[in-house]
Amino acid sequence: MTATPIETDFGFEHFAIGFVDILRRSGLVVPVGRTLTYIDALAAVGIANERDVYWAGRATLLDRPEDTLLYDAAFRYWWLQDSRALRDEAVEIETVTVAVDEEDDGTDEPDGQDGEQDHDGDIQEVRFSAAEVLSSKDFAECSEAELAEIFALMEVLSIAGPFRESRRQKRTNRRQRPDLRRTVQLALKSEGEPIRRAFVAHGERPRRIVFLLDVSGSMEAYARTLIRFVHASVIGRGRVEAFTLGTRLTRLTRELSSRNPDAALLRASAAVADWSGGTRLGESLGLFNDEWGQRGMARGAVVVILSDGWDRGDPEVMAEQMARLHRVAHSVVWVNPLKASPGYAPLAAGMAAALPHIDQFIEGHSVDSLHNLARVLLH
Repeated sequence: MTATPIETDFGFEHFAIGFVDILRRSGLVVPVGRTLTYIDALAAVGIANERDVYWAGRATLLDRPEDTLLYDAAFRYWWLQDSRALRDEAVEIETVTVAVDEEDDGTDEPDGQDGEQDHDGDIQEVRFSAAEVLSSKDFAECSEAELAEIFALMEVLSIAGPFRESRRQKRTNRRQRPDLRRTVQLALKSEGEPIRRAFVAHGERPRRIVFLLDVSGSMEAYARTLIRFVHASVIGRGRVEAFTLGTRLTRLTRELSSRNPDAALLRASAAVADWSGGTRLGESLGLFNDEWGQRGMARGAVVVILSDGWDRGDPEVMAEQMARLHRVAHSVVWVNPLKASPGYAPLAAGMAAALPHIDQFIEGHSVDSLHNLARVLLH
């Protein structure tokens, strides 16, 4: 690189923000999130090599090929000091001071500082939410501190779920089934003339949701986060059942019914003897079908299986038990954390055997994917 357009002691972040400002003035849309990614990229490659700086911006700031020419012109103008690169003469090189504000922690400035400093140029404040960044991050890549924040997000998740028609009838103004008893009562008030007619309709009740969480060793990176989601569902909505699958079947609805998440998960961990153990999904599903599913718990319910599909058992057993489950359930939703991986294909024997008997096959690796699951459960 031959030169840089501004002289400052603040660091490369200011070069990056100045360049993004030029792009925006030239008509490109650059969200704050991409700006932060660009700053991270420059931190990795440095600003000493022209080619590295160029491709760091191309990879992080652009999403449309047709913007390349405008990007090239802005790059020459800002990084190479080519004043003829842009036609817009109103664009002026200026010193930019960046104030990055992650969150307001409520702390005061140290003594002798009022939080304001003198700068020669405009101040651009970049503000972002840690929760927004974490919402798309894979659970397996999160640190313990990030997982703690994700657990806090789980506590405010709301699961509505679908409804089903109930036998209980309710009054309605729509002309559906006549309510003879109320019609006669109203007629008695008008000398026996049925001037006003009453109608009833079937009411609604929440459709049962059954969670089957795989706690085998291959799911260890995701199971302890997904069980937080299951706990939020159990306490946030009626008619929710929870089980774990591994080498055996364990019902956890009672253990997860406490509103204190730590107490609920402590009791759940004590109840599950096969956590991070082997995998016999087909046999565990068979136990659920025999002991709970076909006795009524899965009949007409939405069954949600949270698993990566790795099964050491016979694939024919998996296919048979999934077929049994699908026949009695309203719908079967399979949530696979590995589905978000680039190039993923359901080639594992257990997953391939289960796939023909699944109504929805979705991701389950991040908070965003669980929000999508909550939307799927509405239907």
